[in-house]
Amino acid sequence: MTESPEAASSTPSWAYTFGRIALGPIARAVYRPRVEGKELIPADGPVIFASNHLSFIDSIAIPIAAAPRAVHFLAKSEYFTGTGIKGWFSRTFFTAVGAMPVDRGAGQAAMEALDQQKRILESGAAVALHPEGTRSRDGRLYKGRTGVAYLALETGAPVVPIGLIGTDKVMPVGQKLPSLRQRVDVKFGAPLDLSHHGPAKSGRARRAATDEIMSAIHALSGQELAGTYNEPPAQGAVEKIKQVLPHERK
Repeated sequence: MTESPEAASSTPSWAYTFGRIALGPIARAVYRPRVEGKELIPADGPVIFASNHLSFIDSIAIPIAAAPRAVHFLAKSEYFTGTGIKGWFSRTFFTAVGAMPVDRGAGQAAMEALDQQKRILESGAAVALHPEGTRSRDGRLYKGRTGVAYLALETGAPVVPIGLIGTDKVMPVGQKLPSLRQRVDVKFGAPLDLSHHGPAKSGRARRAATDEIMSAIHALSGQELAGTYNEPPAQGAVEKIKQVLPHERK
């Protein structure tokens, strides 16, 4: 698994600090985000930001709105491995917005990603996750996977729910450049202590904690509930069979 030097440190990298100073004011001037509940964000210590997922720019909107609190999130390692000017720009940009490389996927890759986020939290830093797993293409809020609850129950970190509104209009799925005409709303909810659900090793506790998180996100975003998981289109007969079999989504 690819991992950045800052992955287990609560100290932001120079690129992240520069990006927040340079890009933050520009983004705020262009998109004029309306931020609610910022005073609810813990000033220090580990915290998990859990939000709905509508657009590529969600991972940019959250760190900007949460400033001065540094926020880290995982991004696929391909963004950090390119060569030449394009590769340098990609690495610098994603580092500047708080991203850290990870080999994404199921099974062992998924567990390694959780372990990486656990180390970040144990260092006293903040991470941002999208419990839905992938972007909503129809604007509805899908059921959450239990990885975020596992992290919260395993580390004791509070979960701050976030409702993002309008990011899908700024940069819809499939659009390469963002619109400059739309505004974004970022709503932070009160931190959730999920410890009453039970230990992280309990599947029932993880499911109940995840449902509480998604309920809080729904109250902030106001989206229509899909009532199902947001699954990518199945490729081939085997994948189609896997999607209909009962299994716990991480």
